Amino acid sequence: MDIISVLASTGPFALLLVGLVVFVENGLLFPFLPGDSLVFAAAVVAGAIGVPWPVVIAVVTVAAVAGGEVGFSIGRKYGRGLFRPGAKIFRPEYLTRTEAFFARWGSGAIVLARFVPIVRTYIAPAAGASTMGRRRFSAWNAVSGLVWAVVLGVAGYLLGSIPWVAANIEWIMLGIVVVTIAPIAIGVAVKRTRAAESPDPRPEPTRP
Repeated sequence: MDIISVLASTGPFALLLVGLVVFVENGLLFPFLPGDSLVFAAAVVAGAIGVPWPVVIAVVTVAAVAGGEVGFSIGRKYGRGLFRPGAKIFRPEYLTRTEAFFARWGSGAIVLARFVPIVRTYIAPAAGASTMGRRRFSAWNAVSGLVWAVVLGVAGYLLGSIPWVAANIEWIMLGIVVVTIAPIAIGVAVKRTRAAESPDPRPEPTRP
């Protein structure tokens, strides 16, 4: 059973599922959930489950913002010590990547990060572990949650009314996942390629 069928079969309770997934992905440091495609799908089937699509956007916004606030609190309380070498979820490289993203884009990174998998999950705790004030973060967090929900929600609502889109929604959702994950995969591949091509920094042993 595909995700569209699951949402349609649960009726209005689908909103609870969507909100829970969005909250967990954005607040409980679990980055491997289909937040983007799930929100898009919820907007597509909004009419079928008897929920106005603006309500979908409202629920997603609240869940995303609440998740961000929880993530910030986790980062503020535990700091960098939460990310340890060898961890499966709290990997130091995730924090490093997010901090680099944060350093490059400043406060605007909180908005941009919503559209980047993994970074979306760790931007809030990274901000909490930094010197950013709570009030400043909360303002940008609210803006980012609203923008993310509106973009995906409106896209799902408008495109879902197109027959071709409705008939190929699974492929479109797969495309969303590929497009959002591709930059990360390419970055990892480039990094590994450069590491493999770089010369060994260790000096050669001296021959007698």
